Amino acid sequence: MLFTDRDDAGRRLGTELARYAADRPVVLGLPRGGVPVAFHVAHALGAPLDVIVVRKLGVPYQPELAFGAIGEGGVRVISEDIVRRGRLGPRDIASVEQAEQAELARRAARYRAGRPQEDLRGRTVIVVDDGIATGATAAAACQVVRAQGAARVVMAAPVAPPDALGRVGAVADEVVCLSAPPGFSSVGQWYRDFSQTPDEEVVSLLAQSPRRPDPPERAEVEVAVEVEAAGLHLPGDLTLPEGAGAVVVFAHGSGSSRRSPRNRAVAAALNRAGLGTLLFDLLTPAEEADRSNVFDIDTLAARLAAATAWLGTRTTAPPAYFGASTGAAAALAAAASPDSPVHAVVSRGGRPDLAGSRLAGVRAPTLLIVGSEDHRVLALNREAQARLRCENRLELVQGATHLFEEPGALHRVSALAERWFTTHRPPSATR
Repeated sequence: MLFTDRDDAGRRLGTELARYAADRPVVLGLPRGGVPVAFHVAHALGAPLDVIVVRKLGVPYQPELAFGAIGEGGVRVISEDIVRRGRLGPRDIASVEQAEQAELARRAARYRAGRPQEDLRGRTVIVVDDGIATGATAAAACQVVRAQGAARVVMAAPVAPPDALGRVGAVADEVVCLSAPPGFSSVGQWYRDFSQTPDEEVVSLLAQSPRRPDPPERAEVEVAVEVEAAGLHLPGDLTLPEGAGAVVVFAHGSGSSRRSPRNRAVAAALNRAGLGTLLFDLLTPAEEADRSNVFDIDTLAARLAAATAWLGTRTTAPPAYFGASTGAAAALAAAASPDSPVHAVVSRGGRPDLAGSRLAGVRAPTLLIVGSEDHRVLALNREAQARLRCENRLELVQGATHLFEEPGALHRVSALAERWFTTHRPPSATR
């Protein structure tokens, strides 16, 4: 595939990436040549455009071998393996990093010309270059973007050699490339016009790209409540943003959804998206002390269903479930009830397999989110998915373990959950 110039390549790549428009992505161009391509991608997706300024950290006696990379905001990605094999000491690392940090700051200031850097936290980020040669710079950019909090990282380029795509694919969630010819010698051979992109053009293109305005502030208040369920009054926190189109009820494996820091982080992201949330304790402190209660799916599901009925007396917004660990099984078991009003279910690192035969009765669209390194739970989720008869999907968070403690992992969970709940609302709740 031969491209006329970077404008032509950007338009073609923008058409290929159109499916990401609904994710409200940020498009980042690798300067300099990647920015003209990214400009057309951002225009096609209606997305904000920014640069991703990355500096590779080269081994002093072999500069082409990178032992890491740095990005804005103090982000640094270091390969401990190469540091060890290269016998690099702290002074070696600090010397290289200091020099590259100065160049990074200079270039970022030059390209942005006073524009603030886009906030990537929790966002889908599309990194664009005019082509990939070895894959080293593209891979470093993806790692830096991930460390800056991106929920999903997509690397996109018009052309690349097949082996480089594999290297980049190891650190990106997805790689989009229009052409991967086997007879690849350089990026420029696939362009009729591959003239150098001056700094002035990068600055001009960024200035022409409108930034997405911040969403309007929503009036939301978290209220401490007592949820009535099975004769108990269980403490909880209810947040209802103004005009909430749905309320997500959280179910945690330990029973303590209300105090789970991971659930609260996801709930905050859902609130910012205009969704209501209810976090409450499925078990009393005394019950939680007995570990066997955590696996009593029947009791957990019954209380979740009762809490959902209680919620229906407080708001007309339709309910959805977000379950973690054994709470995911409780959510699916409750959703399988013939009279369940739940319209969507999301499981985070859950044990949906514990819902057993009730999985076949779930009608609400169900999203299973699992860390790619959580191997045992991943296998159990695959087994459970095979038993579901509703619309369903299994999403892997690359590099994440069971608790999603890795940089950007929980942001990715929040983005996936937000998208699932907002795209699977009942027709009457769609705004």
